[in-house]
Amino acid sequence: MISTNPSRSAPSVAALDLTVRRVRHPLEMRRVRVVRTAEVTPGVANGSRCVTFAGERLHHFVSASFDDHVKLVLPAVPGTELVLPVLGPNGPTRPEGAPPVVLRDYTPRRFDVHTGELDIELDLHGDGPAATWARHAVAGQEAGIGGPRGSFLVPTAFPWHLLIGDESALPAICRRLEELPAGVRAFVVASTATPASRRQLTSRATLDVTWCNSDDELLAKVHAFPLPAKPGYTWAAGESQVMRTLRGILRDEHQLEGEHTRVTAYWKRGVADHHEAVV
Repeated sequence: MISTNPSRSAPSVAALDLTVRRVRHPLEMRRVRVVRTAEVTPGVANGSRCVTFAGERLHHFVSASFDDHVKLVLPAVPGTELVLPVLGPNGPTRPEGAPPVVLRDYTPRRFDVHTGELDIELDLHGDGPAATWARHAVAGQEAGIGGPRGSFLVPTAFPWHLLIGDESALPAICRRLEELPAGVRAFVVASTATPASRRQLTSRATLDVTWCNSDDELLAKVHAFPLPAKPGYTWAAGESQVMRTLRGILRDEHQLEGEHTRVTAYWKRGVADHHEAVV
């Protein structure tokens, strides 16, 4: 028997609150220590490593959105004293006479409010300072965590969610998939350097995953993607120029723009510590 009681029926799309809200957080620089590390893709050379951090000041840490980003602070010279930057209105600044540090943006993959532990996944590609540090990170090492400065609160009630990105976007994509409820659809279009770098993605939502072998293939797949008719939310992150091209495809081919579409450059070829919204 089908119930005709309106109170028990699923809400119509028009009745859903699909407003994307931005909230600010008190800006703080925290000293943390490594608790443990784990390989995200075991057996894959130059894959990713999950580093778990803890520290007294993390008990007040807030990460309200899957695409938040924090500044990870590392000593520029391994084994030297870490003097944390001072956070000001124009960003972090180094105290006079302090040794240099490395600053990189990362997604908070997981934060456990009960244990005060924070997981961050670091890419091991290349020989940059952050990748080198992550390869050799051991329990007890110190680092700094700045932010997040704010969060975009994206309702999970959208009938569909399209998540697009390269390997740098996978931590945020995984986190979002874990947040989505049953009854909605999630589409993922993601590229990895090698098939071995791909992950098993899971969600309570009905999930459809398309893996790509290159940025060009990713752009082609998004260009041809059959979007559902109902309103949804589209999120993408990756290399700056690729994301600019992708933004044009979403806008011109799929008529996706406004607050229900967000495209971010997580990195830029030849530039260290790059992060920007693509508009």
